Parts: sequence; structure tokens; C-alpha cells
Amino acid sequence: MRFENYMILEFPSRSANEAFARSAVSCFAAQLDPTLEELGDIKTAVSEAVTNCIVHAYPSELGTIVLRCRILKDNVLDIVVKDKGVGIGDIEKARKPMFTTGGADRSGMGFTIMESFMTSLEITSKPGKGTTVHMRRRIQRRGG
Repeated sequence: MRFENYMILEFPSRSANEAFARSAVSCFAAQLDPTLEELGDIKTAVSEAVTNCIVHAYPSELGTIVLRCRILKDNVLDIVVKDKGVGIGDIEKARKPMFTTGGADRSGMGFTIMESFMTSLEITSKPGKGTTVHMRRRIQRRGG
């Protein structure tokens, strides 16, 4: 699929980088002129995806997170968050609300939140190889 613009970021799985990723995507998405609500939804979904990498993909060590954003035709923001961490053994189980491998302080709502705020969500993973979260959000055109 052809794209109009793109960015790729790579950063370590430090918790401080969750805010960085959210802000970077927000700045990149601004070229589509999203509403504050749309921007909030996008930032929340990215935050959840990156937090999953930090907490679940690399539970006992630092790893690398790759974030790619593209602007596709018809005002679609395409976001990929990828890690090379522990992977997910059962994606369907992991997508269920309240399921978590992160302990009692985790809500288990990350994938549910991503799915509710984005137009589409795809998750691919291989145990021991990592996980890729692919999200898209169509931004409503405003004005003339």
C-alpha cells in the first residue's frame, strides 16, 4: 500500500519512553488535522501498545521497541509497534478483557482499549521471537 508520509523510531523498553512514543505519534498524526478526541484515542492506543512491550515483552530485561507510523490514502494513520521479546503463546486468550501476565497491578485491558480506539487492530506473535501490533485509525476530514 502506498503511503504519503512515514516515520520510524527505535528506542529501549524503558518506561520513560512510553510518553515519548505517545508524543511522537501525536505530533506525526497532527498533519491529518485530527480532533482532540481522535488524537486522545490514538495516544491512548499507542501508550497501551508500548506499555505492553515494556511490561510483557521484556519483563526482566531491556529490549528494543520499533514504532512505525505511515499516512495512507483516505486519511488513514497506520501504526506498527514491534518488539523482539518473549512473544504471546495464545493471542486470542491475551485479547480477552481482564487477562494479564503482568501481575495483580495490571488491568488486562490493553488490547481491548486499543481495539476500541482504533479502526482496526491486528496482533501477530511468536513465542520467543516477539510481537507486532498493527493499528489503523481513519481520521475524519474536516472543513473544506
